[in-house]
Amino acid sequence: MKQLKIFYWGFIISFLGTLPLGTMNVTATNISVEQGTFPALIFALGALTIEGICVYLVLHALQWVNKQQRFFKIFEWLTALIVLILSISCFIAAIEMKSFGDNVFTNYNLSPFVLGLLLSTLNPLHIPFWFGWSTVLMNKKILIPEQKNFLTYIIGISLGTLAGFDVFIYGGNYIVQQLNDKQNILNWIVGFVLLITAGIQVYKIYKKKIVIA
Repeated sequence: MKQLKIFYWGFIISFLGTLPLGTMNVTATNISVEQGTFPALIFALGALTIEGICVYLVLHALQWVNKQQRFFKIFEWLTALIVLILSISCFIAAIEMKSFGDNVFTNYNLSPFVLGLLLSTLNPLHIPFWFGWSTVLMNKKILIPEQKNFLTYIIGISLGTLAGFDVFIYGGNYIVQQLNDKQNILNWIVGFVLLITAGIQVYKIYKKKIVIA
């Protein structure tokens, strides 16, 4: 049951995090439309390979931080700040009604897998995104720092990312157009979820401080 819960949270967070329009999922759509679903799936595998590596590094960094109590309190506040910044960026995107237009990577001479590796490596949000959510799950005692739990978590994240890409790969340009029309709504929803998460994190830190005092 514990493993299933860890898998579920890894899957659902990753799946929902893949849905907002961006370079990765729009590129997957273009590859699917122009070359077929199989090359697009290969692209997705390249992307989630890098994401899996990032999550692995994040989890071991968190494990080290948990053992260093003098750094842990600072890191708790840092995590809340990161989630808050992500929330504000979503609100700004919603207010400015930003959406991803033409894909700048339409013309490329790389294999889909290598392109997936490259674009995922250039994505600056992997580290702060998974630092934030992984810390939240650890604080809620959902993700216990053990190797088997980390493996289950990474598998859930990988399959969640793949499922998110599948929406774009099999839905094609129709899905992109539908999501693009509602992109500002998605940004507001994600922004509020992240804001609530940051608020809960700050509340728990403050509550812990009162108990200690």
